[in-house]
Amino acid sequence: MNAPAALSHLVPEVHQREVPAVLLDALKARFGAQCSTAMAVREQHGRDESSFQVPPPAAVVFAESTQDVADAVRLAAQHDVPVIPFGVGSSLEGHLLAVQGGISIDVARMNKVLAINAEDLTVTVQPGVTRKQLNDEIKSTGLFFPIDPGADASIGGMAATRASGTNAVRYGTMRENVLALEVVTASGETIRTGTRAKKSSAGYDLTRLFVGSEGTLGVITEVTLRIYPIPEAISAAICSFPSIEAAVRTTIQVIQLGVPIARVELIDHNTVRMVNAHSKLGLREEPMLLMEFHGSPTGVQEQAETVQEIAAEHGGNAFEWAKTPEERTRLWTARHNSYFAAVQSRPGCKVISTDTCVPISRLADCLLDSVSEADASGIPYFLVGHVGDGNFHFGYLLDPAQPKEREIAEALNHKLVARALELEGTCTGEHGVGLHKMGFLVDEAGAGAVDMMRTIKRALDPRNIMNPGKIFAL
Repeated sequence: MNAPAALSHLVPEVHQREVPAVLLDALKARFGAQCSTAMAVREQHGRDESSFQVPPPAAVVFAESTQDVADAVRLAAQHDVPVIPFGVGSSLEGHLLAVQGGISIDVARMNKVLAINAEDLTVTVQPGVTRKQLNDEIKSTGLFFPIDPGADASIGGMAATRASGTNAVRYGTMRENVLALEVVTASGETIRTGTRAKKSSAGYDLTRLFVGSEGTLGVITEVTLRIYPIPEAISAAICSFPSIEAAVRTTIQVIQLGVPIARVELIDHNTVRMVNAHSKLGLREEPMLLMEFHGSPTGVQEQAETVQEIAAEHGGNAFEWAKTPEERTRLWTARHNSYFAAVQSRPGCKVISTDTCVPISRLADCLLDSVSEADASGIPYFLVGHVGDGNFHFGYLLDPAQPKEREIAEALNHKLVARALELEGTCTGEHGVGLHKMGFLVDEAGAGAVDMMRTIKRALDPRNIMNPGKIFAL
């Protein structure tokens, strides 16, 4: 791996393209109040949860329909102006930043659940629907959508970044759960990919091409998803361990034995302390696994007993059950708020979040060495992980007034990714490449594969207007 790969994005390359006044006039004429050039609105759409600072887009279009998206893209294409899709702004890797200028298309108003086909276990939604909204609207059918990245992200954004989250160990990622898409292409044409059928052998799999493309090939305007019956029984538990290694070894054994656990999240002692302070909890400040089991009452009991026995073999103690839905929700809310708890623990800090994923058998090798390096660095951090599928996140908490801290954190991330790739893992398990991992993508996939991606990009977006400057450079 080339040493500069991690440090090259301390400051992203910014090459602003001209956004001519004639385009802004055309957008205002077409969209009226749905188009804004106000600085406050532009700045809101020119930042995400990453630590990068980039000038905002020149204008924001608030799309309310697929036709709105198509018209905005078509107008931008006439002037070779970049288009950046925007959902709720929860990206961690700079996906939303206007590094080449352009316009932002906000799809938050496209927030309708279009069709619920309970008998087929599918649902079709507009891209601005959020995961919590979706589950609220379908719960009366006895069904739910399991992909849970933590933030109340939009479904369009989740598809674009191939999101996963806490339930992926049981239900998979967006890759497995998106059946069909409607997409506005770089020319402003609207196409459909896939069907509601569970499988197909018809032609190229364009759905999988757009899932994970991070807005660089088109704007997603409709998504058809798999949904699942709400389990008859759900049980959650926490278990503390004497060390991170003990918690990780427990997880590896649980997965290798084939226990169909729905969620298994690692929280290190730093993060437990932060969560206790933020969420007013009294959890033991030791490495912890937060687990959830789905199935029949008998099946859930069997799963939980098996896991409890395995945990005891590795020194797990204080195995506690969340006995009510309210207790379970409180625990998972605290877990999902760990990012905000960490930020609160160092007011004014910026966060660099890592996102490696390795084969489950190599999890301990990757994670334990990385913990030792983080401890030795002196940089405050938190550690959480969807360890059931080998995915974990360090969040390094940086003082923005201390550039040296950022250099140290980027160096830690570089070592971590190098280690993950050596263990046949990936630089990003769920956050996507965006700006931050462009160098790592070449190390992981190889120059030939990245060149093939560029060829696809050029074929589908010859003017390079769809979220340019992300994933790889052209």
